Amino acid sequence: IIFRVPWIDDNGKIQINRGYRVQFSSTLGPYKGGLRFTDNVNLSIVKFLGFEQTFKNALTGLPLGSGKGGSDFSPKGKSDNEVMRFCQSFMTELYRHIGPNTDVPAGDIGVGGREIGYLFGQYKRISDSFSGVLTGKGEDFGGSAIRPEATGYGVVFYLEEMLKSEDEDLKGKRVLVSGSGNVAQYTVEKLLQKGAVPVTMSDSNGYLYFENGISKEDLKSIMELKNEKRGRLKDFKSNNAKYHDGKKPWSEKAEIAAPCATQNEIEEKDAKRLKESGVKYIVEGANMPSTPEAVHFFLKNDFYFGPAKAANLGGVACSLFEMSQNSIRLQWTRNDVEEKLQQVMKNCYDRCRKAAESIGEPKNLLAGANLSAFKKVSKAMIAQGAV
Repeated sequence: IIFRVPWIDDNGKIQINRGYRVQFSSTLGPYKGGLRFTDNVNLSIVKFLGFEQTFKNALTGLPLGSGKGGSDFSPKGKSDNEVMRFCQSFMTELYRHIGPNTDVPAGDIGVGGREIGYLFGQYKRISDSFSGVLTGKGEDFGGSAIRPEATGYGVVFYLEEMLKSEDEDLKGKRVLVSGSGNVAQYTVEKLLQKGAVPVTMSDSNGYLYFENGISKEDLKSIMELKNEKRGRLKDFKSNNAKYHDGKKPWSEKAEIAAPCATQNEIEEKDAKRLKESGVKYIVEGANMPSTPEAVHFFLKNDFYFGPAKAANLGGVACSLFEMSQNSIRLQWTRNDVEEKLQQVMKNCYDRCRKAAESIGEPKNLLAGANLSAFKKVSKAMIAQGAV
């Protein structure tokens, strides 16, 4: 689905963007996947992400199909009113293609709580119905507890299972985290709760290094800088941190790396730096953050590699929890949702590990994830016939 998105900027000029929604598979449930608003979005990227979403959603073990969408519009540098006008125009076309039992979009890069609120408001206005047609909503109007935290928390829960299988735990482990958006922030938050020592966060301009680890106060300040002031990490002021301009964090010493920024952020040369830095575990928080060459290097050099399609499915799992709560008109407590999320991540790891063991490669969780998800989707497709 491709459509024009006309909107008026604050200077009264008409702007035109392109909107996309790829409804990839409804074999296991309603189409489900995020909307991405950033200037490099195109049909090719949306199709690829939709395909990846198929396997990711299958790995949750929950009744979810797959889809992906977005626009080449970037909220960066736009006023709240400009973002609202764009979201309203975007939903004016998209609304006819979605529904709580048909296609349930969520947020992604460039689409946070503000954008979801505007999109939901316009859907409600046009359709004259209050339904669970979007996830990632505010808790005051149908959202789920810990939905913002879910992807980052899920990354850490999956990492815990990886460590347990090697008779290790997170306490005291130094972790390189890239990114400073939603996933990175809550990955760091949960790492701190588990006693780990996250030492880096980054954005597209460079990274911060904390020799003694990021503190709760540091994280709070970074979240305020990124979420409220919409600032850059170079503007972060602390005696505990050193800013490295134009560089990636992969050369710092650590046992674990958690890439949580964007796709293809770890190239083969970065993977080699990670080996030199003493990293043994890779857990992907972003969507496909490692290039194929980097993944090949990890698998050939005895890293324990947690692939994105498994490790970062916490967000979509919590989206299903939100859909469930909307359907039954109830709201679960924070503890209820977190317990359910932790169980989903454990089950996902167990499926990946079991499938990997079945082909004689117990530590190849990427192959295990692909095999487990493919079997689930293909069996359902065959059972449903030629439709």
